[in-house]
Amino acid sequence: MSEAKDPPPPPDENQVIAERRAKLAALRAIGPAFPNDFQRTHLADELHVKYGARERDTLAQEHIEVAVAGRMMLKRLMGKASFATVQDGSGRIQFYVADDEVGKHTHDEFKRWDIGDIIAARGVVFKTQKGELSIRCTELRLLAKSLRPLPDKFHGLEDRELRYRQRYVDLMVSDETRSLFITRSKTITAMRDFMVADGFLEVETPMLQIIPGGAAAKPFVTHHNALDIDMFLRIAPELFLKRLVVGGYEKVFEINRNFRNEGMSPRHNPEFTMLEFYAAYQNYKWLMDFTERLLNHVALATTGAARIEYQGQAIELTPPFARLTTLQAIRLHASQYSEEQLTDRGFLHRELRSKGSAHSEEAGLGALQLAMFEEVAEDKLIQPTFIVDYPVEVSPLARASDTRPGITERFELFIAGREIANGFSELNDPEDQAARFNEQAKAKDAGDEEAMYYDADYVRALEYGMPPAAGCGVGVDRVVMLLTDSANIRDVILFPHMRPEA
Repeated sequence: MSEAKDPPPPPDENQVIAERRAKLAALRAIGPAFPNDFQRTHLADELHVKYGARERDTLAQEHIEVAVAGRMMLKRLMGKASFATVQDGSGRIQFYVADDEVGKHTHDEFKRWDIGDIIAARGVVFKTQKGELSIRCTELRLLAKSLRPLPDKFHGLEDRELRYRQRYVDLMVSDETRSLFITRSKTITAMRDFMVADGFLEVETPMLQIIPGGAAAKPFVTHHNALDIDMFLRIAPELFLKRLVVGGYEKVFEINRNFRNEGMSPRHNPEFTMLEFYAAYQNYKWLMDFTERLLNHVALATTGAARIEYQGQAIELTPPFARLTTLQAIRLHASQYSEEQLTDRGFLHRELRSKGSAHSEEAGLGALQLAMFEEVAEDKLIQPTFIVDYPVEVSPLARASDTRPGITERFELFIAGREIANGFSELNDPEDQAARFNEQAKAKDAGDEEAMYYDADYVRALEYGMPPAAGCGVGVDRVVMLLTDSANIRDVILFPHMRPEA
């Protein structure tokens, strides 16, 4: 019995690049190396849809001429005839290259081309004897030389960090990645279509702001040279969108990029996308119903079903969603705590400290209850669940309840153990808003970097009168994570932020 031989080592990448640069130099010596005069007439997927079901003899009689271009992903050399698999933005198609069609010289040149090269062909659509739809090339050209080798065709980019850093390569070699970001695009389109169909006006608000507002978060700081002032990247569009409600636009939305200078995790990226919307003459109860319908529509439009699979768990996005207070959620998922304990500030403080919670020493009862909810119940909310009745002290922009002191008309929507949306009846009392801004300013002066600034212009806008309204922010990235069964937010962002390469 012969001994098994080890597979040959992969070629040195530097050597491969050097060889490809030499080929590029030879191309430059004879003319333009990156021509831009080829006109494509068809995409690969279009050809499969139109002609994939045709009989081989029927195609031969029709003599359908096409011009196709894309990246060469596979190549098989067979003497006087060769095959190549070419990938464009829609899919893949096979090229058939033969001496008697393109000429021996062109065929010989083709044999020296590399996987990854961008190539183009004119030819006739036909089916091989095995029934594979192909292009019988009558003209073949190299449009762009690939100097770097693609990853192994069977494994692609296995290094997850490398996939994030070199997304362009990931997209070349992974059908799954390309499909995921098509789903992301469809998700945003479905959100936009739903909002417009309901009479909302799409608007744009500033990303550079003198006062960052609309959320409790630490902003990124930059400097405007001409004005000689520090400015901040937007942490939320909320206060500008509500200025528009004051101005008379009664239903507005923005699909916006926000920036928060905070930690990174599988659920957080410093730059992220939100859908934020506001409707006059509505409250948080209407808003919960509307948000249910929005997410149900998006799921149906992008996946074709309201029931999705996420990390091995079936999630049902058909309304109505469950609705619980923070205390009800704690009692449901951590029944060892009594109602008496959950209303005892001293007990909550000690219990949270034992769990390593980073809550404030001065936190009130409502904030401590919310912190306890986050510790023991939040990650157990797998099916869509609205958590309601948030305390005033952690909701500086939400309208306070007229009947329950210390409580606001606010909700957060949780799915698969993470927050997906945050909404509330809007605070439109300018004096109450000014008082809450003052409390936030005191917290900031005391060292809370995420506390809000006092925004005098926003208070002035409210003093002109804002109608009763409701508003919500939906995390687009997190919705896409759900719809694509992605565990990490970086998987659904084309170019997530990373530490610089060494």
